[in-house]
Amino acid sequence: MNPLNVSEEEFRRLAARVSSMAGDYYARLPDVRAYPRTSGAQTREALDEPLPLEGLHGRALDALGKVMAMSRAPSPRFFGYVLGSGEPVAALADLLASVLNQNVTAWRSAPAAITIERQVVRWIAQALGCEGMSGSLCGGGSSANLMALAMAREARLPANERGAQPGMVYASSEAHMSLAKAVALLGLGRRNLRLVPVDEHFRMSAAALEAAIAEDRAAGRAPIAVVASAGTVSTGAIDPLEQIGAICRAQGLWLHVDGAYGVPAALVAAEKFRGLSAADSMSLDLHKWLYQPMDCGMLLFKDPSHARATFSHTGEYARVLDADPVEGFAFFEESLELSRRFRALKIWLSLRYHGLNAFRAAIRADLEHARQLVESIRGTPQLELLAPVELSAVCFRYRECSAGADLDELNSAILRRVIDNGRVYLSNASVHGHFALRACFVNHRTQPADVAQIVPEVLEAAREIVAGGR
Repeated sequence: MNPLNVSEEEFRRLAARVSSMAGDYYARLPDVRAYPRTSGAQTREALDEPLPLEGLHGRALDALGKVMAMSRAPSPRFFGYVLGSGEPVAALADLLASVLNQNVTAWRSAPAAITIERQVVRWIAQALGCEGMSGSLCGGGSSANLMALAMAREARLPANERGAQPGMVYASSEAHMSLAKAVALLGLGRRNLRLVPVDEHFRMSAAALEAAIAEDRAAGRAPIAVVASAGTVSTGAIDPLEQIGAICRAQGLWLHVDGAYGVPAALVAAEKFRGLSAADSMSLDLHKWLYQPMDCGMLLFKDPSHARATFSHTGEYARVLDADPVEGFAFFEESLELSRRFRALKIWLSLRYHGLNAFRAAIRADLEHARQLVESIRGTPQLELLAPVELSAVCFRYRECSAGADLDELNSAILRRVIDNGRVYLSNASVHGHFALRACFVNHRTQPADVAQIVPEVLEAAREIVAGGR
């Protein structure tokens, strides 16, 4: 027998043990620290070991307890970054996806997986009011943005045969860092990513965008695309999609909407996203505000021929010979990836189990949690909001300090103390150059009582720092 084979009985024992550990973990989540009490030295000491030459068999699982204890838990009081909470039914689907071990390249290699992914794409596009869009799942918004801008480049300034030429891409000064990486990797050059000023609500100025395009055309530069943010990572701002779409149509530019964080909110607040359907392409992360386990990004696009023109380059060993529109379909003709895991199974099973309306209710609850925190901050004289709250990201700071003290340093110290105390987890942002405490609600486990802990934790951390002289 091959030494890698595991008997049916042993697999069932191992799976039952892991399932039991996972169930216990979920049961403990309401009471665990929002961030583990550990350090780099401690994690290395606990987990560093020589490569085993002989198998430990069932004892190999003994270390999983340490892994779980030293991991950042999806606690209901984790409000950092934009990181979804990992819905349990989807987690079960991930296990089965690994058991099935499908390479989701083409229908002939993964018939059920290809069919499910294409269906999930249709479901999401339709739910967002973008029926008819095609697309695929990917690792996350950074990958989706890269592929979208590759499509924009090939549609407006073809480069696949002769190489890239400088072309202008426009985004707001609040846009995600992945865009600068994308234009660099695509050979467009970071200097050709034009960051457009924003208004007082951190939304791209349509007038400034028009002026920037006109200036570049007058200078002989070639505009090719605009990236509109639908939920910026710092404040959740939504660019004026209708106005930007009209500018793109008039100027013949590709419109990409980076909705990695915010677009799922269109399921409950469509009025905030008017103009979304005009996008040529759109990124969204289902592992953010649709609560899926990592990783589950998505790229949607209006015209699959642009995806094929950009990504289709197939070796004879992979060529699909079937002309049937279903059995001849290949994701690798429309995507950067060839090897692709069965990401769609988790969102498919999760949507089937809960139904779309349950996700809508969870998103509404997150929006309400943000409003709850805003009211708590407004009712606390020591605190102040630093940005309008468009979605579920709340930026604020502690504003009381002694004469000559630095508020940014104080709030940075407060954040470190809050995280070290471990009862809630916040992250940070820069708002008008100021250090901000930031809470982002994309967690289906969060309850109003969890939100109510944020302000007291910040005030307590501030008192501890002031009393201890930092």
